[in-house]
Amino acid sequence: MALFNDMIEPRCATRHDGERVVLILSGDWIIRSAMDCEALAEQICNDLRAAVVAVDFSALGRLDTAGAWILHKFRGRIEYSGARVQVVGVSEEHRLLLNEVDAHHPPPFVPDNNRTSIVSVFDSTGRAVVEAWRDFIAILHILGSLSAVVTTVLFQPKRLRGIAIAVQFDKTCIGAVPIVALMSFLIGAIISQQGGFYLRQFGADLFVVDLAGVLVLREIGVLLTAIMVAGRSGSAFTAELGAMKMQEEIDALHVIGLNVTEVLILPRLLALMAAVPVLAFVSDIAALTGAGLVSWSYLGIPPQAFISRLQDAVTMQTFLVGMVKAPFMALIIGLIACVEGLKVGGSADSLGRHTTMSVVKAIFLVIVVDGLFAIFFAAINV
Repeated sequence: MALFNDMIEPRCATRHDGERVVLILSGDWIIRSAMDCEALAEQICNDLRAAVVAVDFSALGRLDTAGAWILHKFRGRIEYSGARVQVVGVSEEHRLLLNEVDAHHPPPFVPDNNRTSIVSVFDSTGRAVVEAWRDFIAILHILGSLSAVVTTVLFQPKRLRGIAIAVQFDKTCIGAVPIVALMSFLIGAIISQQGGFYLRQFGADLFVVDLAGVLVLREIGVLLTAIMVAGRSGSAFTAELGAMKMQEEIDALHVIGLNVTEVLILPRLLALMAAVPVLAFVSDIAALTGAGLVSWSYLGIPPQAFISRLQDAVTMQTFLVGMVKAPFMALIIGLIACVEGLKVGGSADSLGRHTTMSVVKAIFLVIVVDGLFAIFFAAINV
């Protein structure tokens, strides 16, 4: 306590030596007097008018890192005003601390060069490729961890967290039914209206049923569902895991000996892989309902004729082609969401950035996978 009670108030005396102004520092420039030091330095900088300023440290008392940093800024402000600064009377102990602070000051601000050039294009492309490769490695890491966890669960079924899976299924599936059904209904109605508008010019109004049925069951239903799930559930997974990462809850799970993949990732992936096929089926029904109502009101095709034509146009194989894609798209969305969530740093900006990237990457890969499935089914004549 004696060390705190005998603190000497920081002071700065001014003496004129010809054209040079000498600032004589005294007292303790330490963290306990930091506010007084800041105020004193501010006052001196405002009143000082000289071409050469000498800062005398010979009478200085105690000095710590906070005081050295204040003196560093004080000296910088004097030099910025156009004066030349001379440092005199510095003890070896104070010199070491001042040199250390000078060596670790923040680098000067350098504005970004926004000029477009071939080098900048190659640079940004290379960075994007490196980032994509890191994401690929992270996904492989989670897949390997999932394989080990699933193997463990197969031999020890009690380790499967059924309640967690049910909770995530409720969030990703049951809660998403209204928005998926509404959006699919509108998309089906638009497809039917636009298709009927052009087909009626050739007297082929009835073929709008074939168009809507095949397009919805093979492509639009599952693709639209996957995009909405990526925006709704994928972003939620990333935000949840990112918030846990920021609050060090994931580190706490490691400390108490729990497997993060088993506790957090596996239930989400299993729930999502079960939810997306259900939502895709709901999307198909809603889209066909919308197409049927628009065909009835806009093209004059009654519901009985629509259903009869739909049975002739599509088969169970058409329906299964779309449903087979659903679990794979769900797996991709879940993996991307979990990878981005675990990459979140300690700031809100990092959380927002990775949540956005999760949605963008998931939608991009979902569309890529849909294209690969289309090529595959075309190759096997399905």
